[in-house]
Order: sequence, then structure tokens, then C-alpha cells
Amino acid sequence: MEDGIRVGLLLVATPQLEDPNFRRSVVLLVEHDGDGGTLGVVLNRPTEIPVDRVLPPWAELVTGPAVVFQGGPVALENALALARLPGEDEPLGWRALDGGHEVARVGLVDLEAPPGLLAAELLQLRVFAGYAGWSPGQLRTEVEEGSWYLVPAEAGDVFAGDPDRLWQDVLRRQGGDLAFVATFPEDPTLN
Repeated sequence: MEDGIRVGLLLVATPQLEDPNFRRSVVLLVEHDGDGGTLGVVLNRPTEIPVDRVLPPWAELVTGPAVVFQGGPVALENALALARLPGEDEPLGWRALDGGHEVARVGLVDLEAPPGLLAAELLQLRVFAGYAGWSPGQLRTEVEEGSWYLVPAEAGDVFAGDPDRLWQDVLRRQGGDLAFVATFPEDPTLN
């Protein structure tokens, strides 16, 4: 059954989503299988931990800010990386997300591989601790309940220079009602 959820889309938290793990978050879907569930990476949660402290060999290849991002509440002790490459080849140590053409050259990096395998090819790289995960059907339910907007991703979203503005920026470019949601205050009681 087609549920409209697919790799390469963004989940943008609605203002009603109060879970602190996902409040005002933007999540890139990196795996989706109706039978196996869904995995995503929160794109707008930079930590203060420099990449060179946890993955020194990859530090000089990271797109700024050069810190580890919290990719979600699951498996925070594990790191994963997303990178954007030019061309059409799939070099060793990198696997395309197989999403829409907007993120076609964004993929997962094998952090066990030597960085030199990808260094010459990399356009952008970002490292994440943990990920977000949903069991089969769970994400569809959350979308139907109004916790998430499903919107197209752009490759630049993954490597946003100002991740604190990503939630507003993604909503604003959607136009219509979603652009209006981008103006929703952090604390509506102060309005």
C-alpha cells in the first residue's frame, strides 16, 4: 500500500508536536520499508561536540558547522554521516539514498572506510549521532494525527549553514499555509 512516505522526503514537525526530541525538527527520511519501518536523521540539532573529538579522520572533510549533529533519540552512541557527491558514480564507502532527484547525490557514508576513498569526491559531509526510527505504520499514524508535514527535500537542507533556521526556511519555501506556519512563535502564549 502506498502511504506517500518515501526516502528523500522531509518530515517537518508541526507546531503541535511537543516531544522535545522532535520539537521544530526537520528530519530527512533515509530508509523506508512498509514492513520494516522508517529511519530518519534530524537535520537541525547541532551539538557542541566537535567532529574531531569523535571522528578525527573525518573532521577536515565536514561541512560547517564542524560539530556532530544529534540525528535523533535512538542509538546516540553510534555515528552516521551523510555526504553529497557530484556526478553519477557510486564510489566505495558511499551509498546513495535513492530518493527523489533533489537528493539523488546525497548518500550514507561508511565511516569505517578510510576518508581518503571519498575525500576527492566530497562536496559536503555532515556527521550525526543517533537517528530517528518508527515501526511499521507508526509514522503514517503520526502524520495522520497532525504531528508532521511531509515535504520535498533539497540537497542543501542536509548541509544547511544555519541549522537553527532550517525549520522556518523549509516551511517558508512551501508557500501557502505552510509558509504561514513558518511564522508560528516559539511560545504562542507570549503572542
